[in-house]
Amino acid sequence: MIARVRAGEPEAYAELVRAHTGIAIRAARALGAGADAEDVVQQAFLKAYCALGRFRDGAAFKPWLLSIVANETRNTVRTAARQRTLAGREAAFAEAEPLIPESVDPAAAALGAERRAALLAALDQLSEEHRLVVTYRYLLEMDEPETAEALGWPRGTVKSRLNRALRKLGRLLPGLTPGEPREGGDAHD
Repeated sequence: MIARVRAGEPEAYAELVRAHTGIAIRAARALGAGADAEDVVQQAFLKAYCALGRFRDGAAFKPWLLSIVANETRNTVRTAARQRTLAGREAAFAEAEPLIPESVDPAAAALGAERRAALLAALDQLSEEHRLVVTYRYLLEMDEPETAEALGWPRGTVKSRLNRALRKLGRLLPGLTPGEPREGGDAHD
C-alpha cells in the first residue's frame, strides 16, 4: 500500500486513512486529546504523509502512525497548557466505546462504568511511560511488537515497563481484579 502511495496513487493513502482513523482517534482520546482528538489525528495523518519518504520498507504502518498520533497528542496538550480532569477523560473515553446493548444487566453496566472510572483514575497516577505502555498494549489492543514499534522502545523495555505498570495498577486497584466479583457485587460479569 505504501508503495502505491509513493508511486503517486492518492486513493492508496485514502485507503490507509480510512483503515486507521478509528484506532488513531481512540489512541488520541486515550492519551488525553479529548475533544481535540479528531484535529490531532488529522494533523498526524498529514505529518505521516509528509514523512512517507522516511517510512521503512516492510515496517508496519499502524505502530508508525500511532507513534505520530502520540507525539501530536503530547504537542496539542502541551500547547493548550491544560490538564484533562478525570471527568473529561472519562467522557472522552466513553465516546470511543460502543453503546451498551439493551440486553446487558443494568447492575453489570454500572459496575463496568465504575471499573472504567477507577482504571482511568489509577492510570492518571502512573508515570507517563507506564501510562503509555498500558494504553497501547491494553486499551488500544496492540501486541508487544506493535507496542514496542509505536513507542520506539525495545521489546524488553516494553515487557519490563508493562510489568511494573501492571504491578502498580494492581496495588491501586486491588478490588478490581479481572474476572473476580467485588464485595457486594454480582459474580455474573
